[in-house]
Amino acid sequence: MSFLIRIVLLSTIFFIQTARADSYQYMVNSGDILDISVWNEEALQQELRVLPDGSISFPLAGNFQVAGKSIDQIEAILKERLAEYIADPVVNISVKSVEGNAIYVIGQVKKPGQFVMYQPMDVMQMLSLAGGLTAFAKANDIVILRRNGNKSESIEFEYSDAEDGDKLENNHLLQSGDVIVVP
Repeated sequence: MSFLIRIVLLSTIFFIQTARADSYQYMVNSGDILDISVWNEEALQQELRVLPDGSISFPLAGNFQVAGKSIDQIEAILKERLAEYIADPVVNISVKSVEGNAIYVIGQVKKPGQFVMYQPMDVMQMLSLAGGLTAFAKANDIVILRRNGNKSESIEFEYSDAEDGDKLENNHLLQSGDVIVVP
């Protein structure tokens, strides 16, 4: 691959990643830790882990689903529920830990296991974190297993396409809970 082609390829990848990052909004996952406070209400300051069913329980607001929602959406829900008890509540939420934003890589990689995503990542980046493919990997038979509600899907990934800079659109952005299987 010539030097010029590599520069164009790297520029394209940088542009795609920058565009992805600009439009990215983190969605809360089960296992994440949220720091929630209500201004001027010391009793309503809590650090909560999102339960496996995707819910949290907050004083005066009760139990409600937060998994799959943005921080802005969760703040709006809390404001609405607390407004019954507090005039114009000011709710602040921050994500203290993204432990629930995990991906699993199994099979013929050098370091299989669970990896927490601290930023949006694609398949090639995750395979890099897993130490790369072993000599026995079937690089063009990689699949991503993804759950959408009660349904599961299998997404094919051909390593050689991404490695050559072809079909970069197939270098899928990963979602929490994805499992990359490298046979």
